[in-house]
Amino acid sequence: MTPELTYLTYAVILLIVHMVVQGGASNLSKGLDWALGPQDEPRDPDAVAGRLERALRNYVYNLPAFIALALILKVTDLGTAGTATGAALWFWARVAYVPAYASGIPYVRSVVWFASLVGLVMMILPLI
Repeated sequence: MTPELTYLTYAVILLIVHMVVQGGASNLSKGLDWALGPQDEPRDPDAVAGRLERALRNYVYNLPAFIALALILKVTDLGTAGTATGAALWFWARVAYVPAYASGIPYVRSVVWFASLVGLVMMILPLI
Protein backbone atom coordinates (compact mmCIF):
# COMPACT_ATOMS: atom_id res chain seq x y z
CA MET A 1 0.00 0.00 0.00
CA THR A 2 1.30 3.45 -0.86
CA PRO A 3 2.09 5.95 1.91
CA GLU A 4 -0.77 8.13 0.68
CA LEU A 5 -3.24 5.25 1.05
CA THR A 6 -1.83 4.41 4.47
CA TYR A 7 -2.52 7.98 5.56
CA LEU A 8 -5.97 7.74 3.98
CA THR A 9 -6.65 4.78 6.26
CA TYR A 10 -5.42 6.83 9.21
CA ALA A 11 -7.64 9.69 8.05
CA VAL A 12 -10.72 7.47 8.32
CA ILE A 13 -9.66 6.43 11.82
CA LEU A 14 -9.19 10.10 12.68
CA LEU A 15 -12.69 10.84 11.38
CA ILE A 16 -14.13 8.24 13.74
CA VAL A 17 -12.12 9.61 16.67
CA HIS A 18 -13.21 13.14 15.72
CA MET A 19 -16.88 12.13 15.75
CA VAL A 20 -16.63 10.32 19.09
CA VAL A 21 -14.77 13.18 20.79
CA GLN A 22 -17.06 15.86 19.37
CA GLY A 23 -20.24 13.92 20.09
CA GLY A 24 -19.16 13.10 23.62
CA ALA A 25 -18.13 16.66 24.39
CA SER A 26 -21.34 18.03 22.93
CA ASN A 27 -23.57 15.64 24.84
CA LEU A 28 -21.73 16.18 28.12
CA SER A 29 -21.91 19.95 27.75
CA LYS A 30 -25.66 19.79 27.16
CA GLY A 31 -26.29 17.44 30.08
CA LEU A 32 -26.48 13.68 30.29
CA ASP A 33 -30.26 13.65 30.80
CA TRP A 34 -30.70 15.69 27.63
CA ALA A 35 -28.20 13.54 25.69
CA LEU A 36 -29.94 10.29 26.67
CA GLY A 37 -33.43 11.71 26.22
CA PRO A 38 -35.41 12.61 23.10
CA GLN A 39 -33.49 15.89 22.62
CA ASP A 40 -36.73 17.71 21.76
CA GLU A 41 -35.48 21.07 23.01
CA PRO A 42 -32.39 22.50 21.34
CA ARG A 43 -29.43 23.27 23.59
CA ASP A 44 -26.27 25.08 22.69
CA PRO A 45 -22.96 23.36 23.44
CA ASP A 46 -20.38 25.01 25.69
CA ALA A 47 -17.42 26.83 24.11
CA VAL A 48 -15.09 23.81 23.83
CA ALA A 49 -17.82 21.51 22.50
CA GLY A 50 -18.72 24.19 19.95
CA ARG A 51 -15.10 24.43 18.84
CA LEU A 52 -14.89 20.64 18.50
CA GLU A 53 -18.05 20.72 16.37
CA ARG A 54 -16.55 23.36 14.08
CA ALA A 55 -13.25 21.42 13.93
CA LEU A 56 -15.13 18.30 12.84
CA ARG A 57 -17.04 20.27 10.21
CA ASN A 58 -13.75 21.67 8.90
CA TYR A 59 -12.27 18.17 8.76
CA VAL A 60 -15.27 16.88 6.80
CA TYR A 61 -14.88 19.78 4.34
CA ASN A 62 -11.17 19.04 3.80
CA LEU A 63 -11.25 15.23 3.79
CA PRO A 64 -12.68 14.80 0.24
CA ALA A 65 -9.71 16.65 -1.28
CA PHE A 66 -7.30 14.39 0.57
CA ILE A 67 -9.23 11.27 -0.46
CA ALA A 68 -9.25 12.35 -4.10
CA LEU A 69 -5.54 13.14 -4.15
CA ALA A 70 -4.53 9.90 -2.42
CA LEU A 71 -6.58 7.86 -4.89
CA ILE A 72 -5.44 9.81 -7.96
CA LEU A 73 -1.80 9.38 -6.91
CA LYS A 74 -2.35 5.63 -6.56
CA VAL A 75 -4.21 5.21 -9.86
CA THR A 76 -1.73 7.30 -11.84
CA ASP A 77 1.29 5.87 -10.03
CA LEU A 78 2.61 9.43 -9.65
CA GLY A 79 3.31 9.20 -5.93
CA THR A 80 6.72 10.45 -4.86
CA ALA A 81 8.59 11.03 -1.63
CA GLY A 82 7.18 14.56 -1.79
CA THR A 83 3.58 13.40 -2.08
CA ALA A 84 4.12 10.93 0.77
CA THR A 85 5.51 13.76 2.89
CA GLY A 86 2.52 15.89 1.89
CA ALA A 87 0.11 13.16 2.98
CA ALA A 88 1.93 12.83 6.29
CA LEU A 89 1.94 16.60 6.80
CA TRP A 90 -1.78 16.83 6.01
CA PHE A 91 -2.63 13.99 8.40
CA TRP A 92 -0.52 15.12 11.35
CA ALA A 93 -1.66 18.71 10.93
CA ARG A 94 -5.25 17.48 11.03
CA VAL A 95 -4.48 15.54 14.21
CA ALA A 96 -2.99 18.71 15.73
CA TYR A 97 -5.95 20.77 14.51
CA VAL A 98 -8.35 19.21 17.03
CA PRO A 99 -6.56 20.32 20.21
CA ALA A 100 -5.43 23.53 18.53
CA TYR A 101 -9.02 24.49 17.79
CA ALA A 102 -10.40 23.22 21.10
CA SER A 103 -7.84 25.21 23.07
CA GLY A 104 -9.00 28.51 21.63
CA ILE A 105 -5.44 29.87 21.55
CA PRO A 106 -5.36 32.65 18.94
CA TYR A 107 -3.54 31.97 15.65
CA VAL A 108 -2.60 28.34 16.47
CA ARG A 109 -5.62 26.85 14.71
CA SER A 110 -4.95 28.90 11.57
CA VAL A 111 -1.25 27.98 11.45
CA VAL A 112 -2.06 24.28 11.81
CA TRP A 113 -4.79 24.49 9.16
CA PHE A 114 -2.35 26.20 6.80
CA ALA A 115 0.17 23.38 7.38
CA SER A 116 -2.49 20.88 6.30
CA LEU A 117 -3.12 22.96 3.18
CA VAL A 118 0.60 22.84 2.37
CA GLY A 119 0.37 19.05 2.61
CA LEU A 120 -2.42 19.01 0.02
CA VAL A 121 -0.42 21.27 -2.28
CA MET A 122 2.57 18.92 -1.98
CA MET A 123 0.31 16.07 -3.07
CA ILE A 124 -1.16 17.92 -6.04
CA LEU A 125 2.08 19.28 -7.52
CA PRO A 126 3.03 16.12 -9.50
CA LEU A 127 -0.46 16.07 -10.96
CA ILE A 128 -0.37 19.49 -12.57
